[in-house]
Amino acid sequence: MEPVATGAPVTLKDVAKASGVSISTASRALDERGTGSRSAAAAQVRKVAEELGYRRNSFASSLRRGETRTLGVLVPRLSDTVMALMFEHLERAASDRGYFAMVATSGDDPDDERRAAETLLDRNVDGLILATARLDDDLPRRLRQRGVPHALVLRTDGESPSAIGDDEVGGYLAVRHLVDLGHRDIAIVTGPDFTSTGIARLAGARKALAEADIEARDEWLIAAGYGIENGYSAGETLLGNGGENRPTAIFAANDTIAMGVIAAAHRHRIEIGEDLALVGYNDIPLSARLSTPLTSVRVPLDQIAATAIDLIVNPGKEPHIRKSLPTLIPRESSGTPKHFPR
Repeated sequence: MEPVATGAPVTLKDVAKASGVSISTASRALDERGTGSRSAAAAQVRKVAEELGYRRNSFASSLRRGETRTLGVLVPRLSDTVMALMFEHLERAASDRGYFAMVATSGDDPDDERRAAETLLDRNVDGLILATARLDDDLPRRLRQRGVPHALVLRTDGESPSAIGDDEVGGYLAVRHLVDLGHRDIAIVTGPDFTSTGIARLAGARKALAEADIEARDEWLIAAGYGIENGYSAGETLLGNGGENRPTAIFAANDTIAMGVIAAAHRHRIEIGEDLALVGYNDIPLSARLSTPLTSVRVPLDQIAATAIDLIVNPGKEPHIRKSLPTLIPRESSGTPKHFPR
């Protein structure tokens, strides 16, 4: 292997010459977009490149192809556990396909969201993934009009490419579980009514109630935000009126809401899993580590992330709205039939 001049940057030509192959062969062997050839020649090229200290300028090569191999991810906030986990899975799925994912946060204001999207587009990303939640959000329509590749994740507007969990099935599984335990006094704390997730989870919950011939009580259907304070406030409303006029079970439309309900129940000396059955949604890692582990509907975030990336990098496949099935994970918080109904 011929040495490279000291101080000179190692080029692809240097790697090809030292490996005894053409420049095009060396380029294919070092192309990070694919899984890489398993041939002996390709392995030799990669070995030589490492020994010489060659660093591929993937940004420059992508620009020559008219792309940056970069995707922008827009989330309301990374302090939300589900959003943080979602971005991690999106980043991993993008990397597996030879892309880099960068994130921007937008809060809940539509103007802030548009500005964050433009910031990402100014960096020449090849597409946008939107994890923002509002159904009245105008950004997806604007992106469609401009022909910007994009996908919605964990929610859908019914038109843009979307990778979502089947939230109606998830809501059904949660409440069906409570019905099967013998409950009829079931409250539902949904997500915001401006989100597709909140609407679909409530629809599934209502379906399970209807099948069991249980009429939902209006005062036990509470639309809330997805934060822990929203869950605490809903818990106070449902549990603070005395033991004779409260539900025996609550379905909370995400695990953070459920944790707020737990805090309210503790304040009123109500034991989760003994006096009150509780089911959450998303099955974030903390759910299984609570003092009373939380029954939750697990959403396959990794599968959803991979689907969202593919909707951008491999467009044109049907359907453009793809749903992943959730799974109920029973734990102590929903109790057992011997405890319920009271």
